[in-house]
Amino acid sequence: MKILFLYPQWTGDYGIFSHFARKAGVWPPLHLALLAAISEQDGHEVSIIDAEADRIPLKDLIEKAISLNPDIIGLTARSPFFHITKELAMGLKEKNNKIPIAIGGQHITIMKEKAFLPCFDYAFIGEAEKTWPDFLEKINSGAHDLSSVKGLIYRKNDSHLFTGFQETTKDLDNLPFPARHLLNMKNYTLGTMQGTKNFTSLQTVRGCPWKCIFCASDALNTTDVRKRSPKSVIREIKEVVNKFNIKHFMFIDDVLTLYEKHILEICDLILSENLKITFEGSTRANLVNEENIKIMKEAGLIRLSFGLETVDDEMRKTMNKKVPLEAYTSANRLLNKYGIEALNSVMLGLPGETKETVRKTLHWLRNAREVKQANFAIAVPYPGTELHRMAKAGEHGIQLLSDNFSEYRRYGSAVTKVNELEPKDLIDLQNEGFVSIYSAPWRWIPMVKKNGMFGALLMLFRLFSLIIQKFVSSKVPQNIVHAKIK
Repeated sequence: MKILFLYPQWTGDYGIFSHFARKAGVWPPLHLALLAAISEQDGHEVSIIDAEADRIPLKDLIEKAISLNPDIIGLTARSPFFHITKELAMGLKEKNNKIPIAIGGQHITIMKEKAFLPCFDYAFIGEAEKTWPDFLEKINSGAHDLSSVKGLIYRKNDSHLFTGFQETTKDLDNLPFPARHLLNMKNYTLGTMQGTKNFTSLQTVRGCPWKCIFCASDALNTTDVRKRSPKSVIREIKEVVNKFNIKHFMFIDDVLTLYEKHILEICDLILSENLKITFEGSTRANLVNEENIKIMKEAGLIRLSFGLETVDDEMRKTMNKKVPLEAYTSANRLLNKYGIEALNSVMLGLPGETKETVRKTLHWLRNAREVKQANFAIAVPYPGTELHRMAKAGEHGIQLLSDNFSEYRRYGSAVTKVNELEPKDLIDLQNEGFVSIYSAPWRWIPMVKKNGMFGALLMLFRLFSLIIQKFVSSKVPQNIVHAKIK
């Protein structure tokens, strides 16, 4: 079969934040590349068009896809960009309604039949590494009864049929490496303190045992944690280095140091194989220590991200965040000692948030000189999360105001009200958080190194614009201009 996977542009939806979204978020669609590799193993002819990386507008993407005349088209979507995928599928159907369209990803997995629109012919629920080849085998043989293919939604007799859940992939070592040769790997770059790096993402552990309220791990069935063997990880790293000359890796594990022995074995192999690479990832602040940081630094670690979220104790309890606040101070101090970039993520508008709790977090950050970088996201109640359930029920002061998933973005948009904080207040606070942190000149150098001169100038322009806006607002009567948060 001739299979075509499409990944549309999405960063344009972030408006003023688009430049930074591209810097931080234009990653190779590894999930599609993995399914492509599985398809190639079974003898299919496969192509991938990443319109985000290649900067292909939607109209041109549709024309290009139709011109290739595939036997089937595969799409994927997360909730905030489902509308883009829907528009793409509808455009494809308008041009040629005989080409079947399959969709997978987080949004369809959680919403299932609710998101199974007429523009889609098949939907893949959960991990698709087993469902996809089973499906292709049936389709290729001309079979019409797909009920034995687990993890699938399809139409039968004018109704939807969900075949039930497929088991999660237990042995990750049995999976082929993603078909990166089908992507233009030179297009994937990432801003770091060491400059812009050509990179790829790579997974060593799949799943997360914790249940933070803003994560949909239960609904996505990803609480089942599975590890790849360190040798398998090293083989993939070697392949990427040798084939694409890429030497920076984003480890997309939910918690990089969840299994300390595992990541340190990988680091030992990086060192013993003399692989001159750099890497980064995310973890919990209480899961780093002098021993593992020292070894990871030697193996090439240049950045770690921590989910600080808030410093308010009651809010941290509500969100099931069981990391002591002191751990963030010590973790940032430790990474500074070893010259490793630390990025701390703050989430505004969580259950229980008030003016006072935001001020507490901003005050802590302003005075924490160990913290060189922080970003401010607005909490998004994605479907399938406990946060979504709380917001719909109005618990802990949070209320859901919109079911329009295109508004479910962390920057410049808010779909909830929390206690006295309206959506506009949350957006204002996001801007004020940015001003609060990056108005300190000693934080400007990391900004320039990470975002480049152009990106840094944009950030500084935005910074001074916000400062002027705040000053002007303070001089205008409050019944004319929306009150700033005091």
